[in-house]
Amino acid sequence: MPLKYEQIAESMRLRIAAGEFPPGGLLPSGRDLCEQWQVSRATVIKALDQLKADALIVGRQGSGYTVAQTPVGRPAGGRRSGTTRASGMPFTRLGTPCLQDPPPHVAEALQLRSGERALARARLMQLADGTPHSVVVAWFPADIAEACPRLRMDGPIAEGTTRYVERCTGRRPGSSSEAGVDVESVRLITQEEALLLGVQLPAAVHVLMHTARDQRDAVLVVEEGVTPEGTWERVSRYPMG
Repeated sequence: MPLKYEQIAESMRLRIAAGEFPPGGLLPSGRDLCEQWQVSRATVIKALDQLKADALIVGRQGSGYTVAQTPVGRPAGGRRSGTTRASGMPFTRLGTPCLQDPPPHVAEALQLRSGERALARARLMQLADGTPHSVVVAWFPADIAEACPRLRMDGPIAEGTTRYVERCTGRRPGSSSEAGVDVESVRLITQEEALLLGVQLPAAVHVLMHTARDQRDAVLVVEEGVTPEGTWERVSRYPMG
């Protein structure tokens, strides 16, 4: 059974997702939550910390917590245990999510049979100043799209797609050593990508394809992120000797 602070956090996620607290809306005070759930202030703080880690809420000094007004997401990949959406960046939705034929390499990663389609949800990740950072397309198997109707809607999913899919289907990211696989490559940018990212042709792009599997080793989602040269950077720090 979930711990009390997890129950409180999940309840608040559902209330935010249902629109009870709109973007910019003020959440109940810590005192009110303590009384409502008959718990200590420390328990409520742990619940609110979870929501902050999910980038669902922000603290306002002197006025409590409000629902985040700008949707925040993460670039493709880097979903290691312990990472949170709070380290993400603003984004805008590109087009309307719909079922379509994925590229062959994505269909193979999704383990689709010939002719099977997948739900594509595309977003444009942006730096703090609004500069385009990357284009990310998330591909969901059709059975997940069917069970999770909000995946087919334009708007952001406040609780995040991972938690939403888990709530609708019971399927959650697995814990095996290969539950998440990131494959990186480099290629030339396409004309459509260049227009979205404000890049002149020809140009190189870094491509990261992330495959996530659930607790039963079935594919949950395949994400592909495309980041242009000059924007992509990876810094590694490690001991030597």
